[in-house]
Amino acid sequence: MASHQQNKLMLLRHAKAEFQQGVPDHERSLSSRGHADAPLIGRWMVEHDAVPDSILVSTALRTRQTCTWVCKELGDKAPTPKLEDDLYAAHPTEMLALINHVPATVTSLLVIAHNPGVQELAMRLASARSSERAVMDLATDYPTAGLTVLTFDGEWAELDHRNAEVTDFVVRRAPTLR
Repeated sequence: MASHQQNKLMLLRHAKAEFQQGVPDHERSLSSRGHADAPLIGRWMVEHDAVPDSILVSTALRTRQTCTWVCKELGDKAPTPKLEDDLYAAHPTEMLALINHVPATVTSLLVIAHNPGVQELAMRLASARSSERAVMDLATDYPTAGLTVLTFDGEWAELDHRNAEVTDFVVRRAPTLR
């Protein structure tokens, strides 16, 4: 009988983006605050032993920039991110379909995408064993650069409704740009 491994899924909403008239949504870049906040999430990952084996990232400019800052903080431990067109403006079901196809060799996955999909997927996966405070925080407000950390036993293909434990919900802000 095959033993089940514990996997870690991290769902990150991109850092704060600029609203520029005439710029298509897909091409919006990070704001000054976004450039300051994104590295803080990568630093948190390193400090809390949450470095991913694999990264799936939306093709939107703001998610790619967020990923660049996170990977800079991860340093040599950063995996090569995989761009996924299907993560741009994805519904939770579409995001989960991508996650369900992650190879079994990956034990820690970071997904960088957009709201409301990120928040809705985190809520969909949160089991009764989850940190009540983390779930309440992410349900109430899922700001830019918000990160949900979930763990679950089993294969990626088995991840579905309410079978992952939310262990952390992290929001980091640069102190001078609040």
